[in-house]
Amino acid sequence: MARVRCITEMGMGVDVHGRDATKAAKRAIRHSSLGFFRMLGKTANDMFVDVMVAVPNPEAVDTAAVAKELPYGTKTVTAVKGGLEIPAEHGNDSILIANAAVIVSFDDGKPG
Repeated sequence: MARVRCITEMGMGVDVHGRDATKAAKRAIRHSSLGFFRMLGKTANDMFVDVMVAVPNPEAVDTAAVAKELPYGTKTVTAVKGGLEIPAEHGNDSILIANAAVIVSFDDGKPG
């Protein structure tokens, strides 16, 4: 089985107060609603959904919580170093920005 990439979608999520990398990552992948799979004779559960989230502190991302934001498919979430942290003018209330790529693919249907 080989996968065929069908969609690559990008998103950005922000936690304005709290520097919560998981919250920003979840916001980065929300509203990734895709309905095209019906045209391919597939179901939503046939999708492979691979998510890469870039934040300044990837070890702080709860990847299982991020995966729960995706309602369908076989999900994989990976956190990597990136994103942006904008320092607060006073104190430590920085703004944390997560960037995400959501890649949707399907089995090509050909034997191994």
